[in-house]
Amino acid sequence: MADHRHVKLFRNGRNQAVRIPVEFELPGDEAIMHRDGARLVIEPVRKRGLVALLDSMEPFTEPFPDIDNSLLQLRDVNI
Repeated sequence: MADHRHVKLFRNGRNQAVRIPVEFELPGDEAIMHRDGARLVIEPVRKRGLVALLDSMEPFTEPFPDIDNSLLQLRDVNI
């Protein structure tokens, strides 16, 4: 796969647009666009999973309540 490709810019209404060649297609139907100096960077929106959500959360610092006292005593069961 080529890492560079010459493309043409065009107008779509009031917006400037570029067609993304098939070898550069992004997954999904959303992207994030931002500037990096003179560069325009387009990145796919990554769907966040549980691990990413947990990683982004602040650590839980409050002590957990002691609920063992309210539970019934365990007893041995013969099977």
